[in-house]
Amino acid sequence: MITRSTGRDALLLWFGSRAGLLVATLLGATLAGYADKWRKWDTTLFITIAEHGYDGEPGQPVDDGLPAFFPGLPLALRLVHLVLPDWTAAGLVVSLVAGAVAMVALARLAEAEGASGWMAVLALLLFPMAVFLAAGYSESLFLAFAIPAWLTARQGRWPAAVLLAAGASCVRITGLFLAVALVVEFAMRREPVRRAGWLVVPVLPLVAYSYYHYGRTGDWLAWKHAQEAGWGRDFAWPWESWATTWGTAMGEGESAVAFRMELAGAVVVVAGLVWLLVLRRWSEAVYTGTQAAALMTSAYYLSIPRSLLLWFPLWVLVARVATRRTWVIVLYALISGPLMLVNVGRFLSGAWAG
Repeated sequence: MITRSTGRDALLLWFGSRAGLLVATLLGATLAGYADKWRKWDTTLFITIAEHGYDGEPGQPVDDGLPAFFPGLPLALRLVHLVLPDWTAAGLVVSLVAGAVAMVALARLAEAEGASGWMAVLALLLFPMAVFLAAGYSESLFLAFAIPAWLTARQGRWPAAVLLAAGASCVRITGLFLAVALVVEFAMRREPVRRAGWLVVPVLPLVAYSYYHYGRTGDWLAWKHAQEAGWGRDFAWPWESWATTWGTAMGEGESAVAFRMELAGAVVVVAGLVWLLVLRRWSEAVYTGTQAAALMTSAYYLSIPRSLLLWFPLWVLVARVATRRTWVIVLYALISGPLMLVNVGRFLSGAWAG
């Protein structure tokens, strides 16, 4: 049963954790330069798209990797930029507001599953990669659409569910995996066939985005080819991908540390997927399994640990276990919390953090 305090508890955890990060990361920085500390890695690319479009900054070589980033976050940045001149600060605000929406939805989803809502939120916020929920990345915005979409689907409110899922599809290609999982959920709930037409809606943003780039470049799959051009993410068999990542991880230097994190993330991904399959959570397994398949058949592992932020079914399962055994969430917090803070430091220093 969802209590009246569910949303309040989720917001307290979210804004409390943001305040803690602010205090921890503001040390040694002026207020004027604070936002610049967060302008790292993909944040710069999102800002480039928001400011100049997919052709990039005028006078600079075209970045073939830009189409890999869906337009949802750049559009949100442009909207916030109307009232907040600093682009990086605009990204922080988008993540702050979107994250609040996502945390409330996650808490309500967990309680609908008979688990503690605040434990699900806490587990996500203390995950080592949670820095990306604060930075100007697309994870918070995606979750702000995806989790409410799943919750409304579970409630049988399919028009709202597919519209929210369409919003998620505007933000990340992960929206396509969510759309497929909603089809499975629809079938498992034995919904009337006459309502099946709604399931097309989440795919429409991907079609529109592909058509847009076809008009630009003549390439219907520009977003996919951008992954290959920008990051070398060609298809590879899973064992080949593992071997390539393992070889780099066993080396020395900063890249070795990053790829060790990828290997650890891959182990958690497989364990989480097996957990869902054992519990016969078929629709959630489709959502997470399609992501795992896409990430683990790349030429090498990249952003696998960060992808777990989007696995909201996993955080609900963690909360279900912790609700019955409180020591689980305590132990998790003691281990994962410090790792999260370390990763925040890595991100702000410019190191690859997931």
